[in-house]
Amino acid sequence: MPKGKGKNAERRAAEMRRNTERNRASKSAVKTYMTRAVEAIAGDVESSDEAIIRAQKALDTAAGHGVIHRNQAARRLSRLMKRFNRAVLSQPS
Repeated sequence: MPKGKGKNAERRAAEMRRNTERNRASKSAVKTYMTRAVEAIAGDVESSDEAIIRAQKALDTAAGHGVIHRNQAARRLSRLMKRFNRAVLSQPS
């Protein structure tokens, strides 16, 4: 929080509160979609495509808006896809 006492400090504080709320919601959505994708992979690999696509979209959106770093988004997606590929390979034919 800005420590100043002027009007601009109050405006910056209000702006920071707004941005914090928006970032918190975006991060929460990313976590939710990632969890759903992991659960979908663990449950039924064949039908997990939609959950993975939603997680990827949430990660890309958060990275594009600067909520998370683009390298973090890439790392999370890479780990998700690695998990998916392991699940596909371990499935009995």
